[in-house]
Amino acid sequence: MKTLNIFTDKPDSLPSGRADFLLAACVTRTCEIEGITQAGIPGMISLTPTLDAEFITNEKVFSLGEIAETPNGVPTPAILTRAVHNLVPFGRIEILNLGLDVTPKSSTCHDFGIPPSGSISEGAGIDVRDVFSKGMAYGKSYELKGNYLILAESTPSGTTTAAATALALGYDCRDDFSSSFKDVPKSIKDETVTKALSLINSDMTSIEKLSIVSDNMLIFCAGFLLEASRRFHVVLAGGTQMAACLLVADKLREDVFMRVKDKNITLATTQWVAKDKNSDIAHILSQLSFTPHAVYTTFSFKNTTIPILHKYDEGEAKEGVGAGAALGYGVANNITQDNLLEQIEYILYKV
Repeated sequence: MKTLNIFTDKPDSLPSGRADFLLAACVTRTCEIEGITQAGIPGMISLTPTLDAEFITNEKVFSLGEIAETPNGVPTPAILTRAVHNLVPFGRIEILNLGLDVTPKSSTCHDFGIPPSGSISEGAGIDVRDVFSKGMAYGKSYELKGNYLILAESTPSGTTTAAATALALGYDCRDDFSSSFKDVPKSIKDETVTKALSLINSDMTSIEKLSIVSDNMLIFCAGFLLEASRRFHVVLAGGTQMAACLLVADKLREDVFMRVKDKNITLATTQWVAKDKNSDIAHILSQLSFTPHAVYTTFSFKNTTIPILHKYDEGEAKEGVGAGAALGYGVANNITQDNLLEQIEYILYKV
């Protein structure tokens, strides 16, 4: 395994030392649109962030008899994050409940009184000022235990809401967003995004637009990032969704008269996202008012003894639950590909 810069493909790394790990978990009813996502068990997609939260915390789930997986049986990227934690533990793993249907069991879970957001095809109905201000307040008050913070997400259909969010804010990135599918269901995603964008107009403020087309994770984490990065280094753990989170932060900073302290921010993702032929994370990031530090970490299931895991290398799942940042954290702490693969297989044989 090695960590490389997204823009240059040259060797790079996450900060050194032990990291805190926060998982921003939420439900957007966009995930209930048939065929729009495969980030979870059909008919129970909204349970995915709850299961992911339980699994990375406990290495088992309580709210269902099995971990989240795609209809093809590909297990959640949470397996990568948990495997890294088993080898080089994070300083803490805690959950941010940003609108869940089911609260994770046996987890340190912070509840902000934020309900799940509606489907963007009908208007998300988000109280943006409330969610954003709660993110800022938590970013200002968060007490770092480790050397830096990894901020991850679990938001099924989040790439669709991220695309709608970026376009609503005026960024040119319609075809840049990734998907949990190998072959992106573009007609469903495009139709949903188009419906969402039809609900806004140019006279609306950024906050008014976001209330209709976005999700709680993007808005809360943008607020959190603006405040927390003033005090310590924050690694945004994720692919095109977290790139969109940066776009939101960059846009809303004008509303709160703040600068983005970009020297304290890194975006970290997987090779599967960075080299995805159906998306372009580098192009999304290029539209920021600053050049971000952005990395990806190579990892392959080529030598796995569990055949279904080959689907990752073929383009399914790709990212989520902090997988890319966890891989980068593993490299920075001298975990090898073989060590990690062995640990992932051990976890799956036990589940």
